[in-house]
Amino acid sequence: MRAVVQRVTRASVTVGGEVISRLDAPGLLVLLGITHDDTSERGATLAAKLWKLRILAEEKSASDIGAPVLVVSQFTLYADTRKGRRPSWGAAAPGPVAEPLYEEFCVALEALGATVGRGMFGADMAVELVNDGPVTLLLEA
Repeated sequence: MRAVVQRVTRASVTVGGEVISRLDAPGLLVLLGITHDDTSERGATLAAKLWKLRILAEEKSASDIGAPVLVVSQFTLYADTRKGRRPSWGAAAPGPVAEPLYEEFCVALEALGATVGRGMFGADMAVELVNDGPVTLLLEA
């Protein structure tokens, strides 16, 4: 499981011209990629790490200040670009495997106390954000 985590001052996800989720306060935008051997346990571990990660202002974590988290599924995080110019998506888990794990990751964050916004799994989404810092990290579990 991979997560690109961005500290943001605001973020939103739009599908079909309609905003389906937004953060209007400083928080975290998480692009989450899932591969074939990922598990619920791995997702829970990554969620806990993310929730306690001290990357917000004054070295605070999202858990310290109750910062919101917006989670967007992102299978392209498992693109293989080593050969040619066309990425291969073979390392990304297929939708029927990835979607439940994506949802379990979000639920694990909520169980820790996070307010979690979600993208729409499998949809063509427009993600808008203001990266604060900029701070962008890659987490893996």
